[in-house]
Amino acid sequence: MQTISLPVARRTALAAQGFADPRPATAPTRRHLAKVLSRVQLLQLDSVNVAVRAHYMPVFSRLGAYDPALVDEAAWSHSARRPRLLVESWAHEASLLPIQDWPLLRSGAKRDGWWRNYTSVVETVPGLLEDVLAVVKEQGPIGAGGIEKALEAEVAGRGPGAWWERSVVKKACEYLFGLGQLTTGTRRSFERLYDLTERVVPPEILSRQVSADEGARGLIERSARALGVGTETDLRDYYRLGPDVARQAVAELVEAGTLEPVQVQGWRAVAYRHNEARTPRAVTGRALLCPFDPLIWERDRTERLFGFRYRIEIYVPEPKRVHGYYVFPFLLDGVLSGRVDLKSDRAAGVLRVQGAFAEPGVDEPRVAAELAGELAHMAAWLGLDGVVVGERGDLAVALKKALKKALKTAL
Repeated sequence: MQTISLPVARRTALAAQGFADPRPATAPTRRHLAKVLSRVQLLQLDSVNVAVRAHYMPVFSRLGAYDPALVDEAAWSHSARRPRLLVESWAHEASLLPIQDWPLLRSGAKRDGWWRNYTSVVETVPGLLEDVLAVVKEQGPIGAGGIEKALEAEVAGRGPGAWWERSVVKKACEYLFGLGQLTTGTRRSFERLYDLTERVVPPEILSRQVSADEGARGLIERSARALGVGTETDLRDYYRLGPDVARQAVAELVEAGTLEPVQVQGWRAVAYRHNEARTPRAVTGRALLCPFDPLIWERDRTERLFGFRYRIEIYVPEPKRVHGYYVFPFLLDGVLSGRVDLKSDRAAGVLRVQGAFAEPGVDEPRVAAELAGELAHMAAWLGLDGVVVGERGDLAVALKKALKKALKTAL
């Protein structure tokens, strides 16, 4: 078994995720978006909108400023000239993924998500799932609130005791979404509007039959392509597969020559490198990474790969937070060099840096200068007028100075 150094593993992973590709010199197009998707394989969705929606940010991190309508059109609109590229499903979490991958997710290879917890709830209301599907068939795309209203008259006519908590309808929608019978037809102000899957996924894709074993191999292969090199646990986590099915798929892909076992110096577990993974001599450039970027969403892997301990602190009480509420690691020339707690203050028209922190041993003046440039770029992309740095963090003073210098240069 070949042994590779940690820097080699790191550059392999960064290249796989698209960080060795230069940003476009012109305005990014649908072709550039497709290339990013071929790298990351999926975009995680999240309801938090403190700085920017999670599914938009990984594309910005790799392409720079682009029109978010590229993602919206790829995910939630369809025309003969520009067919839908993405569909929503449970993958890593709720995610946008290439519509061609739908059969892999429905093959039975993936373990059930938390939506299965709703089984006992939705089963307490006989006929609820059928009623929801009937409303969506007649009126979809439609939100959970619209479905509730459509059901009110019918349920009220069933007599005493027929009504249920409104939240049960939402749970029924999420349950059917988890089963794959419903998906997102479109979104309205990020509200999911449900539609029948058969009206969203093309029939030639929907009818494709994939066995659980084939689905597992397909998903693990995509995981390995996105990660470049990773342990079996890393590969399994990308699509949240069960351990037994993942181990079998890894073994079969090794036998087929798609994956090569390697030992990464400092890692306890055996790693697997995709046979098409490349390792550049160096990775240059800069990027801010949202908490749900696929490069860093597996926190143990992030620490093994970069020596960077990272935890999202949204649910941590404010006095106990170490770095802040919604913290973005800063990638500079292949190294996670700092982190900033960001908030888009849309009322004031500024991107607020509520905390700025440097990693030990970095060249702080250079990190501050590059970070200032990327923050200014992000603010402009978000339609904000500037960047305001707060007092928290050991990099705050240097970052303020760097931003003033960047502004003077721009003027």
